[in-house]
Amino acid sequence: MKDQAASLRSMVSGPEGGNESRTTPRSSKIITVASGKGGVGKSNFTLNFALTLHSLGKKVLVFDADIGMANIDVLMGTRSSYNLYHLLYRHKTIREIIQLGADGLPYIAGGSGMKELFSLSDRDLEFFASEVEDIAQEMDYVIFDTGAGLSKENMRFIGAADECLIVTTPEPTSITDAYALVKVMHSQEHSTPFRMIVNRVEDEREAERVADKIAGVASRFLQTDIPLLGYISEDAQVITAVKKQMPYRLAYPNCKASKDIQRLALRYLAVPAASESGTLSGIRGFMKKWLKRTT
Repeated sequence: MKDQAASLRSMVSGPEGGNESRTTPRSSKIITVASGKGGVGKSNFTLNFALTLHSLGKKVLVFDADIGMANIDVLMGTRSSYNLYHLLYRHKTIREIIQLGADGLPYIAGGSGMKELFSLSDRDLEFFASEVEDIAQEMDYVIFDTGAGLSKENMRFIGAADECLIVTTPEPTSITDAYALVKVMHSQEHSTPFRMIVNRVEDEREAERVADKIAGVASRFLQTDIPLLGYISEDAQVITAVKKQMPYRLAYPNCKASKDIQRLALRYLAVPAASESGTLSGIRGFMKKWLKRTT
């Protein structure tokens, strides 16, 4: 545990042991990754996207917020000694529950603590908010891998974030469920911008067809823009990597999917979300919005 704590301190303090993060806190961007239905590869996308940003020099923390189906650690073949439960009940600090996964990527396992998170007292929620803020100010990105579908917990995470990346596939049910998620969030007057990732496509043309379907309906009926951020090709080596419990980005760096997610991450860094004003609400703004959404 001491070795991991030392690695974490090195990871957040920057090169050569500098302490820039303590004197000039970052305004972390809070990203949620969501999907209208399960089985579209959302968590696998989250993990490999985070690893790619990490490889590009960004400080990234992944928060497994998928209630009941948390599996980021499984996809990496790691075992989480601690999870959110240990933080919520004051057994550990947030720095102690952060695990270092594949390629040194820091993550927080949700585990059983995710259910307790939504039934805590105001005092305990404020404690949680304070702990998250403590570590998030040292990150460039905090990525919440939410559950699939339209649960009230998922909607709270999405509504409080700076941006939501919605993952879909070319399957008709996946397309309609992705649109349904956006529609419900829009009906509740959430302002979180969406961008779309189409997973498991044959080629770029298929991704654009799927994106055009969702974006066209959203524009017509919701007056909402949902641009296509990128796509991930159907790739047999992704399945092989999952079976090996290794991120495909690391197991097969030259496979089609790895090249696609590299391209997608570079585009993400180069092209900000359309509604960004240049300032981020950051973790403080996220927690303020998140804590207010109790229904």
